[in-house]
Amino acid sequence: MSGLYLSHLFLSHFRSHKRAEISLGPEPIAIFGPNGAGKTNILEAVSLLSPGRGLRRSSAQEMTRRPEALGWKLSAHLTVAAQTHELEIWSEAGAPRQTRIDGKSVSQIGLGRVARILWLIPAMDRLWIEGAEGRRRFLDRMTLSFDPAHAETSLLYEKAMRERNRLLKEGVRDPVWYRVIEAQMAQAGAAIHHSRMQALARVAAAQAAAQTAFPSALLTLEHPEGCDDLTEAGLLTALTDGRARDMAAGRCLIGPHRADLQGVFAAKGVAARDCSTGEQKALLVSLILANARALAEDIGAPPLLLLDEVAAHLDADRRAALYAEITALGAQAWMTGTDAALFDSLGARAQYLTVTETGGLSKLEQLS
Repeated sequence: MSGLYLSHLFLSHFRSHKRAEISLGPEPIAIFGPNGAGKTNILEAVSLLSPGRGLRRSSAQEMTRRPEALGWKLSAHLTVAAQTHELEIWSEAGAPRQTRIDGKSVSQIGLGRVARILWLIPAMDRLWIEGAEGRRRFLDRMTLSFDPAHAETSLLYEKAMRERNRLLKEGVRDPVWYRVIEAQMAQAGAAIHHSRMQALARVAAAQAAAQTAFPSALLTLEHPEGCDDLTEAGLLTALTDGRARDMAAGRCLIGPHRADLQGVFAAKGVAARDCSTGEQKALLVSLILANARALAEDIGAPPLLLLDEVAAHLDADRRAALYAEITALGAQAWMTGTDAALFDSLGARAQYLTVTETGGLSKLEQLS
């Protein structure tokens, strides 16, 4: 069984859930009910147990239940290698989120050292055909799962870049003002690139070693012209030499913040952006499963998986294959769907929850 799973989840005034509480085992969890009942809200709550803004990237204020707007709280018991941690996250009347682990206040980054969570949601279905920002975010979530320090490094890079952009927009030309900032950007940027490439290598190896019904994706990381050397020294030179061009643009034009993740359907040699909708979805599922397998090798336990409406986009054979891989991996996968029949092939291997909604209030019921 899974060595990492939620054994208890409590929600108070979170989205449509005024109060919800469930106790769980390590098996996969099938959550079903009509559209709008509050299924995704449960997955969003679980996603907040990892660093970042959660699977919807919402503000604390947006997650509070209306019309009360009193703030919200969630707490969970997370078992990791037979040790249980109590995680608490809350926001008071729209204030920034606060986090405690085992009664001690921590930053959001601290969550990454305890919980490893991956997700796939319908909004990601257009990953390969929309802008590079979404693909970078997907890559950074993958990278963060392997390297929790990646979040802090990214924050350091963004902070230094904002300061450099401010100088550029103000027309500051004195190199003294730039040296320390560019040195910080180069150091953090090189670390970001290294961590990303390590994550891609880990996922590629996990795909190559697996017997799976899902297609493999070949992933590459592309950068704009003038950003060929992403070592610390190379980035520092590029930033120094590119000041005049960046000043004309009013922003930094080179660096890991301009990277773009590209994928190819390996068996067909077709770019992911040119694949069918079903093929693109299958490639995403394949990458999430490969990421989970690689993490299981690294930390001795698979991560939590949040798969929103994933069953509805797969045919019966692919659904059965997905469930087989999840159970073989030993992951506690939280899966949503509108119809209980979508989970028939899981049978007794899963736990089942129903979600209904009446008058804007969600009701969660655990089935025996």
